[in-house]
Order: sequence, then C-alpha cells, then structure tokens
Amino acid sequence: MRPEGTRTYLGDEARAREACVRRLSELFAAWGYEPVELSALEPFDPAHPNAERAFKLVDRTGDVLMLRSEFTTALIRALLAEGLPKGPARFRYAGPLWLREAPSELGRLREFVQVGVELVGVSSPAADAELLELAWAALEVAGVEGAVLEVGLPSFVRDTLEAARLPAEVTERLRRAVDKKAVPELVELLEAHGVKGRIREAVLALPDLFGGREVLEEARAHALSERAKLDLEWLEAVLARLPAGIRLVFDLGMARRYDYYSGLTFRAFAPALGFPLLGGGRYDGAMVPFAAGFALGLERLLEAAGKLRRERPVRYLAQTPELARRLRAEGKVVLLAHAEDELGMHEEARAVGARFLALPDGVREVEP
Repeated sequence: MRPEGTRTYLGDEARAREACVRRLSELFAAWGYEPVELSALEPFDPAHPNAERAFKLVDRTGDVLMLRSEFTTALIRALLAEGLPKGPARFRYAGPLWLREAPSELGRLREFVQVGVELVGVSSPAADAELLELAWAALEVAGVEGAVLEVGLPSFVRDTLEAARLPAEVTERLRRAVDKKAVPELVELLEAHGVKGRIREAVLALPDLFGGREVLEEARAHALSERAKLDLEWLEAVLARLPAGIRLVFDLGMARRYDYYSGLTFRAFAPALGFPLLGGGRYDGAMVPFAAGFALGLERLLEAAGKLRRERPVRYLAQTPELARRLRAEGKVVLLAHAEDELGMHEEARAVGARFLALPDGVREVEP
C-alpha cells in the first residue's frame, strides 16, 4: 500500500520518465548549464517559502529537518554557503520534491519530479532572453505540441500600484484583485480610497493587458512612472533577442509573488490543460543580487505530450554469454536467455519483449 499522493512507475512509464529527464539534461548541458546534486534533507526553516507545506522530521539529535520541497532555495543557499561564483554561472538540476499538501495542479501528488535551471550572477535582457529561448527548446525536446509561453511583468504591476501611494494593506488588496482580474473589486477599492484620474484608469486597465504584442503598446499608454516605463523597455529588449517561432502571449496583469519577482515571469501552457507545465522568472535581490531560472514538472510534461513516448529499444535474446557480450559491444540491448532450446527461447523472447534471437548460427526475428 502506497502513501497518499505517491506513485510507482514501472516499464514503459519509468522508461518515458527517464528518457524525458535525459533529453532535458542533455539540452541544458549543451547550453552550458552545469549539474548540481542537492540533499533531499534540509534544516527546517520557518522562513522557507514552503515551510507550512513541507514534510518535517526530527533526527536523533532533536533537530527538525524538512524534505526538499523546491530547488531554487536549496541551490541558492548552497551557493551562499560555498561562496557565490564571480560572474554569470549556470546550473541545472533534476530530482524529486515532496510537499505535505500538494496543490491541485500537481494532481494532488505529494512526491513529484522537477527539472530546471538557474542563471546566477547576471541581470540583463540578454539573460532573460536566454532563459525564455531555453524554456521553449525544453518544451520541444519534451515532445509538447501546441505550447505557448505566457509572459508576465509583475514589476510593472507593482510600479503602477505604488504610484497610487496607498497604504501597504490596500495596495496588497489591489494586487490580489488585479491578479484575479476582479474588476468590480478593483472599482470598489479605488472608489473607497478616492483614487481618481489617470491612476484609476491605469489600475483598471491592468487586468485587461492580456494578448499579443499589441498589449505592450496599451501598457505604455498607462505607464505612470519612469520605473514602469523602464519595465516595459526591458521586456521589449528581451523580445528583440528572441528567435522567430516562439509562441508568446502576454499577461501584464499577472501579479503573483511580485514581492519576490523583480522582473519578468513566464509560464508555459499546452492545449486542453489548465495548469502550467513550467514556471520561472527573474528574482534579483530575493536571495542573491542577480538570479533567474525556471523549472519544469515532469509529470505535467508527460501528460501534456498526450501519450507516453514508447521508446523501448530493440532487444535481443542471446543464447550464450559470449553472444551477449559481442552484441552489447556493438551497442545493442541484449538479454541472456534462460531457455534451453530455440523453441523455449521464442517463448521467452515474447515474454520479455525481445525482437530477435541471437544464436550461434545467426540472428533470427522472433515469431509473433
């Protein structure tokens, strides 16, 4: 009996998961991202972003530990302990995470796998463009069709709301209403606090800044400060560096965690799936001066692909160890037969999914 929110993967499922992680890791390595291995156990920290949802345990010394629940914090803390690298540094990771209370978009899984990258030590439109292009390439190698990258700019929302010069509590209520696209709630809050004129118009426009590149022009018309204008100029500079073919939509009213993200954010969606396949963004100053990254959910990627990639290699069933060794040296997948004669080998091959028999007098295809 398995614990709630966990799964066991065998056969084709396990092979598909392994192949997807391998393809992503090879892609990230080709872009210069170095591998890191992080402990699954961390000291419990009440300030951790997932502290309330993490699995906690007590070791024999009485110290409270927690299972790793996300990679970014673990990686950045490891870098801080070892000393931050000088200049741009690229890291990639892959592995399981655990949450005591998993969100619905994870299918209520409490154990799941993420694959991702972090680009530390640089903050520029070129760095953000690199991550967006790499995220798109990751969706392609994972076999996701019809995906789209949704780009947000929480800094633009923050700078627009701060122009109203309202108390922090009211600003936070406005942020939540903008993120939910709750226009009636926005109207009520603005009227209750006497916000009028151009500021009121700009705040009410935020939930509708969704669509293609045309929303950038509309956003410029509502930029209330130099900082808001600089936010949009940064985004334009990022877009100018992207190659053709990347499908983008913009949600400039997306305001989740805008106290954490310092610049653009992005998510990926696939047709008929209402949850993101990946998420990331720039978080300068949150833990280190300059950093950005993204993570992909393995379970979501495979679901978005529509079917598991059946990548079972061609198998041979060899009659002798010598034949098996020779064929393995040629790069073939070879199982050693336990049947004593050719007839029995045919039966064994069908049972184990081998397509060919390797016999002393040659190779024969297995009879259906």
